[in-house]
Formats: sequence, structure tokens, C-alpha cells
Amino acid sequence: NCLTKGGHGQLTLYFTFILLLLIFTPRVDSSWWYIGALGARVICDNIPGLVNKQRQLCQRHPDLMQSIGEGAKEWIRECQHQFRHHRWNCSTLDRDHTVFGRVMLRSSREAAFVYAISSAGVVYAITRACSQGDLKICSCDAQKRGQASDDRGEFDWGGCSDNINYGIKFTKTFVDAREKMVKDARALMNLHNNRCGRMAVKRFMKLECKCHGVSGSCALRTCWLAMSDFRRTGDYLRKKYNTAIEVTMNQDGTGFMVADKDFKGTTKNELVYVENSPDYCLMDRAAGSLGTAGRVCNKSSRGTDSCEVMCCGRGYDTMRAKRVTKCECKFKWCCAVECKDCENTVDVHTCKPHRRPDWLDQTRR
Repeated sequence: NCLTKGGHGQLTLYFTFILLLLIFTPRVDSSWWYIGALGARVICDNIPGLVNKQRQLCQRHPDLMQSIGEGAKEWIRECQHQFRHHRWNCSTLDRDHTVFGRVMLRSSREAAFVYAISSAGVVYAITRACSQGDLKICSCDAQKRGQASDDRGEFDWGGCSDNINYGIKFTKTFVDAREKMVKDARALMNLHNNRCGRMAVKRFMKLECKCHGVSGSCALRTCWLAMSDFRRTGDYLRKKYNTAIEVTMNQDGTGFMVADKDFKGTTKNELVYVENSPDYCLMDRAAGSLGTAGRVCNKSSRGTDSCEVMCCGRGYDTMRAKRVTKCECKFKWCCAVECKDCENTVDVHTCKPHRRPDWLDQTRR
């Protein structure tokens, strides 16, 4: 009996340990971001990482998922453009359902940026698809009717205003679905940054007009609202990344407190993060860092793309490479430009790999 009781006790302890391990071990979840990698093969039941609400929306609106997939490719390209000269360069993992790997486990300012720009990308893609007539469920903004005025005078609403409000509404429902299932600091952080991304697209809506009148006098104008190029949203969110605010969850778990007690502003339109970033200098599988070994650096720069900063003080290798560029371009009547291909030899600088300390090699002998 004593042995039996002891065996049961050990078994209970073992299963308790496994349960705690499952609860507290970080997990890299799949994400709707992977839709971008699927292309035309979007089948709702086969998309990893969708929660039930997202899967239901996918089944109801398969054409919308196609737009979201195109939008995912666009915002990932924009992310990589914004961070092309940084140690962390928004690199993705091929055929990986998590898209960015373990780097998104940390509630860092990089994660804050990714959630914001991914949310912005969905707003942009859906709003554009509505205006282009690609979706059955939405079209142009029908509420923009009648007269209005700006600094140039009065105008008539007409044309095809981008339906930004529908884009924001659907994005909020789809993208926020996973975070609303959890009540923790990371979920609150993601929801906040998702909203910042959505609002960033709306911030850059612009008025476009067509003139009517004798000899294009613009006596009458017909105007509509259109989204700006997505690059403006990317540039804006990149600046917000630079000024992102560290926060902690408040005691009742309903919101944030700014970590810096001397902070006097508001976090409403700012990106927020909970944990400091790794330095991304060395490959660290646990942190999801790929390191900077082999990255191209700029020897003459003093910025983040400089060899000193990019290579983390490890030094760099230089090799000569041939590059072909267009040169001696001439305008040919009518409507064509002819150029020659010129070959130049340039120096390419790449970061040295991390060198293991000599004493570490000696201890392993």
C-alpha cells in the first residue's frame, strides 16, 4: 500500500510538473500572417493559426482572405524596407507558419512594430479591394455626398472615396480576434498596437479632386478621399517604433501603466512594449535572433547600417564584386530611353562571424 501510495504521489507530481511546463513554456503560435505565403491556395480549414472567429470570417468571406493575403506580402515587404539597415531586419522564415519565428515571443518594440504594420496592411488591402470592386461585401464610401469645403473653397463629393471605415471595421474584427481570447499583458499590448496601425492608415487619407470649368478653370470641383501610398504609413510607424513607450500591466489587468514615472504624455497614439529587445548581434535560437554575421554593412556610414554598428564591433570582411548598372542613357524620339550596361567593380563589406573565446575551446578538449 505504501508503495502504491508513493507511486501515485510520484505520478501526480510528474503530471503536475508537465502541466506547469506546458502553461509557462513560451510557445510560438502560428498566425494569420501566414496567409500571405499561401497565395491563391487559401483554404480556411488549412490555414494554421486561425482562431475560431477568424476561421468563421474566412469561410464567410473567402474573397476577403485573398485581399488579406496580398496585403500580408505588402506589409512584410514594407517592414523589411524600414529595417533594411538595422541588426534586426524583419527577416522571415521560409515555410514557417509563425513567419518570424521565436523573435515574436518577446514583447519587444520589434513585436510592437510588426503588430502595428500588419494591422495597417490589412486595412490598406481591404480598403483598396473595396474601391476596386473586387469584393461583394463592400464598395466605395457611399456616405460622401453633397457639398463640403477646404482651404481652396467649396467642392462636391463625388468620384469613388476609399471606404476606410469598412477596412478598419473588418480588420478590427479579424485581426483582434486572437488577442481578445486572452487577458494578459501581451494581449493588451498587441491590441493597442493593432489599433495604432489601423489609425495610421486613416491618418494619411488625402483629398483628390477633378476640376470642371472653362479651360480647366477649376470653377467647380468634384472630390473624393483616397488613401496615400502605404510607404507613408510605414514611415510613420517606423518613427513610432523609435519613440515606443515601455509599459507594465496595471494591477487589475485592464490596462497599462508607463514604466517611466516621469512620463507626462499619453500612450494613445504611441507604440508600446513590455520587454527590452535582444541586441540581435549574435545568433540566439531561444530569442529568435539570426545574428548579423555575413550582413552587408556600409563602411562610410555613421548610422545603424555602419560596419561598426551592424557588426557589433566584430569587424568586417571586404571582397570585390562586379555590378552592372545602366549608364550613358539617351532619350530617343519618341518616348523611349536607351541605355548601355556598364560594369563597375565595387568593394562589398560583410560582418565577420562571432569568434569563440580561446579559453572556451580549451575547456572542451
